[in-house]
Parts: sequence; structure tokens; C-alpha cells
Amino acid sequence: MKWPRGRTKEAPAGVVGTARLGGRSGGEVSPELLRRLGRGDIAVIDQVDLDRATAHAFVDAGVAGVINVSPSISGRYPNLGPEILTDAGVALVDDVGDGVLRRVRDGAPVRLHDGGVYLGEDEVARGFSQTAETVADQLAEARSGLAAQLEAFSANTTEFMGRERAMLLDGVGVPGLETAMNGRTVLVVAGGSDRVEELRRLKHFVREERPVLVGVGGGAALLRTVGFTPAVVVGTALEIDPELARKAVDVVIPADTDGHIAGLARLQDAGIDPVGFPSSANPEDMALILAQRHGASLVVACGFDATLSGFLDRGRSGSNPSTVLTRLRLGPTLVDASAVAALHRHRVTTGAVLLLLLAVMAVGATALFASGLAEAIVMLVREGWAAALAAAQGVGT
Repeated sequence: MKWPRGRTKEAPAGVVGTARLGGRSGGEVSPELLRRLGRGDIAVIDQVDLDRATAHAFVDAGVAGVINVSPSISGRYPNLGPEILTDAGVALVDDVGDGVLRRVRDGAPVRLHDGGVYLGEDEVARGFSQTAETVADQLAEARSGLAAQLEAFSANTTEFMGRERAMLLDGVGVPGLETAMNGRTVLVVAGGSDRVEELRRLKHFVREERPVLVGVGGGAALLRTVGFTPAVVVGTALEIDPELARKAVDVVIPADTDGHIAGLARLQDAGIDPVGFPSSANPEDMALILAQRHGASLVVACGFDATLSGFLDRGRSGSNPSTVLTRLRLGPTLVDASAVAALHRHRVTTGAVLLLLLAVMAVGATALFASGLAEAIVMLVREGWAAALAAAQGVGT
């Protein structure tokens, strides 16, 4: 007798994951949230104009979805974060309102479906479900906002120059390093898994030129991925990996003008004694300034984006002017890693040439002995040598 089978419960529609809350109101996503994210989680953030760096961090963490309290594309300029998420298949529910922060607790299982945010069967928030098509349409409209952004960019650059004039022109506040950079090439690597291949193309360059390796934030882990250890690690106390920092010669973190360093205790508890860099520049630009002030003959930047869209998509109001002025400060000393990878040719060493010649001679000798002509050739060489000696003696008499 066959018993009737029970009905299989259908899986709920949409994307299901564990909620991870973090981010500052309308601003950057906190480094603490990025560290806690795991595969299949759903990040709950509040960031107007989701930037590229944050989106890459979400994709690297393997999140299943993102809930944004604010619009991920406000229309001010064509920011690239939402496009990165949708291209990677990450569900993005936009503009749900801050009520979701009160209704959803960190660690709770949530479900995203058709713009709704659900706890169990209850809809606790509703927003706009982004797709590749909707993102493309909104980015096209946002391009009209570039003019206003460029005007604000110019004002921010002037303000930053007034605030950081002494540091940019005279190096005031730039900390000393134990790592020697004077007259050497320095390779500065910023974070982002999309830069792994670019860094791998530089492996021959690194092995032949032996540059000073500087890892900025996640760039230190990126260097480890391809088999290198940074001599200098630069970044905020929250984003630096203590394990990698312990292996570095110098650890530099941003500090306030009064010397206060946010999160310093975290590194000190791990046995790391960093030096502070009092500046409002972003960590990537701090690393470039460090190399320039300590006499680097060439600075190669890997993982940096100096395009117009990149400037507008940094997600940090102060980082754009610092990037422009830093690049002006370094001038021709600074080159992009992609250019180095394209122009660098693997150098053939003298040892390799000698080994090749010895191999050719060995193959030739083996062929001669195998052919049976070796004895005849040796005899001809002896006779020729004897004839040459006899001729020389005749000339001498």
C-alpha cells in the first residue's frame, strides 16, 4: 500500500538572506559593515549615490542583495555602483525609507521580492527594485547633472588646497618611514578584486625592478593574493588587516589635526604601533604623497581611477580634490600600472644567455658523437692548429 505523499513546500519567491545593518545616514558605508558581510547576506545601507568602491566590496563579499534606505542613483551624476551590482546579479532594492532600520534587526532573515522587504510573510518596507534596464535609464538621465557636480568639484578643490597647502607644498605633517624609498621605484596598490589581473601582469616588473610595495587598505591583501608582502601598509584603523600589518615595516593611518587616531586601540591590541598622518586626504593619496616626500624616483599606481567618472564616483566629498592635487604634486613621477604593464618587457639576463649557449653546445656535441664524425673533425682541428703554428713560426724567422 502506498501512502500519499505530502505536498512539498514551495520556496518563497525572491532573494533570501541574513540582514547586516551598517552605513552612515546618506553617506559612506562603514568599514565595520564591510568586514562583517558574508556570502548570501543582505546589506542594509543608507547611501545616496552608491559608489563603485562600495559596490565592488559587496560583490567581493558575495552578498545576495542590498537594501538602500536612500536612492542609489539620485540623478546628480552617473555613479557606477548600482550598475556593478546588477551586472553581478545582486538584488538591489532602492529608496525604502528609514523605517526599515527600525523594523529589521541585524542578523534577521529577510526576503526581497519585487521591491518589497519581508520578514517572514510580513512586508516591512517597500522600495524600487533595480534592474540592469532601470539602472541604464537612470544613469542616462543623471549625465545631465555633471555640470553642477563639476562646479562643486572646483569649489571643493580650492577649499582643500587652502586647508592642506603646507602638507602639499612643504610636506608638513608627512610622517617619517623606516622603509627606504629615496631613489627607488614605489608600487602603490589600492584595493579591489577587479585589479587582480592588472597586478598579475606586473609580476615580472616587480621581480626585476624590486620596487617598494605599498598596500592601501584592501590593496595589502591584493598583494598577498599574487604572492607579495607590502613593506608599507596605509589605511584607516578599521580597514587594515592586522595580520598583514604585522608583517609590514611601516603602518600609516590617517589622523586628525590634533593627533587623534580613530580606532587606534584596535591595532595596538594586535601588537601594531602605527604612525599617524594628519591630513584630510584619502588613504590612496596619502600613500602617493608618502612616496613623493620620501624621494621615490618613480611611483606606479595600481587600482587607482583618475577618470572623470571615477572622480565623481568616489563617494567621499574630500577625496576628489585630494586626488587631483596629489597627482599634480607628483607630476611625471607618477605613472599608471596599466601603462607599465603594457610597456615593460621581460629582461633576458646574462645567466639565461649563457645557459642557452651551453645547451646549444651540448646538443651539438651529442649530435657529432652520434654521427661518428667527431673523430674526423677533431683530427681536422688538430691539423689546422698545427698548420697555423707552423705558419706563425715561419713568419717569425
